[in-house]
Order: sequence, then structure tokens, then C-alpha cells
Amino acid sequence: MKNEDMLAVLKALSNETRLNILCWLREPEKMNENLPNVIKEEFPGGVCVGSIQEKSGLTQSVISSYLSSMQKTGLLESRRYGQWTYYRRNEEAIAAFLEDFANGLQAKKK
Repeated sequence: MKNEDMLAVLKALSNETRLNILCWLREPEKMNENLPNVIKEEFPGGVCVGSIQEKSGLTQSVISSYLSSMQKTGLLESRRYGQWTYYRRNEEAIAAFLEDFANGLQAKKK
């Protein structure tokens, strides 16, 4: 991962609400009450923007902006179904970031 990409992820995570969203999405089943079957089947782990907005207590426009910025860094994936947009964690990208970040901070062995 390039330094500029790593910095974009760190910037996204430097906001408490964005970090909380990433943590909340670890357990999407706690945020989805009446998830349509098509979402369960085609986009498992997806959570509706409205559910995220409700949990955060912020306006939908703020949450949409946060989700969009997190998606641009690769932390989240999204799918639109009808008028609703669902987001989920991109576990591969998160794991790659964590690995690259840890490797970048470790001292070189002599």
C-alpha cells in the first residue's frame, strides 16, 4: 500500500464517528432488524445507511459523506438496491491495511 493510501485510511479513521461505524459494521446483525432477503443473499453483512445514521444520531447527509469517504479509501463496500444503499466492511482491504501499517512501523532487523 502506498503511503498516500495509508494516510487516507488513517485520516478516515481519525474521526470518532467513522471509526465507530467501522466497529459497528463488525457485527451487522445487531444493526439489521428487517433486512430484505435479496440483501442477505447478494450482499451479506450489508447495513442500510438509515440504520447507520440512526445509530450515530447524525444527519443522513453527514453519514453519507462519511460512508463515501470510507468507501473511497477501500474500507467499505456498497450496493444500491432500489432507493436504499447498503454498506459493509471490506475485510480484505482492512487486513491489508493493518498488515502494511504494522510492517511499516516495525524496526528493520539487523
